[in-house]
Amino acid sequence: MFKRSGVWWTCIRHDGRKIQKSLETTDRKLAKAIEAKIRTEIIEGKYYEKPIGSKKTFKDLMEKLMLEHATKQARNTQVSYNTSLNHLRPFFGETCLAAITPKMVVRYQVQRWNERVKPASINLELAMLSMAFTLAVKSWEWVEVNPVIKVKKLKVDNERDRWLSRDEERRLFENSPEWLRDLISFALHTGLRQEELLCLEWSRVDLFRKTILISDTKSRKPKMLPLNKIALDVICKRSKVKCIKNDYVFFDAKGNKITAIHLRRAFNLVTEKVGIDNFRWHDLRHTFATRLAQRGVDLYKISKLLGHRDIKMTQRYAHHCPDSLRDGVEILETDAIVDYNSTTIAEKRG
Repeated sequence: MFKRSGVWWTCIRHDGRKIQKSLETTDRKLAKAIEAKIRTEIIEGKYYEKPIGSKKTFKDLMEKLMLEHATKQARNTQVSYNTSLNHLRPFFGETCLAAITPKMVVRYQVQRWNERVKPASINLELAMLSMAFTLAVKSWEWVEVNPVIKVKKLKVDNERDRWLSRDEERRLFENSPEWLRDLISFALHTGLRQEELLCLEWSRVDLFRKTILISDTKSRKPKMLPLNKIALDVICKRSKVKCIKNDYVFFDAKGNKITAIHLRRAFNLVTEKVGIDNFRWHDLRHTFATRLAQRGVDLYKISKLLGHRDIKMTQRYAHHCPDSLRDGVEILETDAIVDYNSTTIAEKRG
């Protein structure tokens, strides 16, 4: 037993389980009696009560997750949750939570692997399931353990390094309709994610300062981005044809927000037409970052422009800018006391 703020507590370990709780008394004699009773109940198997969620099912878990947790997340996260749920639901159905063990989770993992699903996608689906169980353990007290954390993630080796060449860019622009050219150009010169681009509103554009404010980001942290001349030209062009139905900078022929499906369909048609293989819309963002790196922009600035939470995410572009490191050491030449190139130290002393 031990005291905390004048009150006696107990810490008991039995069969690998730990019980630490307040005995709710300042009287040592009474505390020892209560502790003895607890130890007896543990040995007799009467102490541990079934979790309040012992009869809850996978369906109950997902409904609570989507209602109480998912609604507070960024729009892209909500879309990801819905996609993952569509794959998890057929396998787990209405299985009781107590029956979902690490072995069962592994079986799901193997099934998805046999369906030739990419490791990153499988990991994403299990990450959602793990989040649900974590909440069920810590916040809802439905279960005592999270079975997903005992399952090893699949190794992901599908990191893309695809960017647009100048010739591909020319062909893309020559064969795209005007509305699509505007979006492609803006993406190449801002590095915005697809949803950030389609959700951009005029209230977030500052023509005087030549900036845009992106509030609904993947990291949920607003970011202010400067606009270069090409991106600013697109904005000025769009300002002449504002839609009266909404505040979106980019909209379709009917004045509605351009959907991701509509954008991808139009973009894929053009890339197939001009023979640009293995290129997705998100690769425009990679092109933005790669071109910055190739022109010597340091990774910290690239990270800030991309809105990465951790510069480690930006490290993938480091191999594009080896020459840009040269100015980092050449700056020391201006402060050198000894000119090692023209003479030796001994000659200097002589």
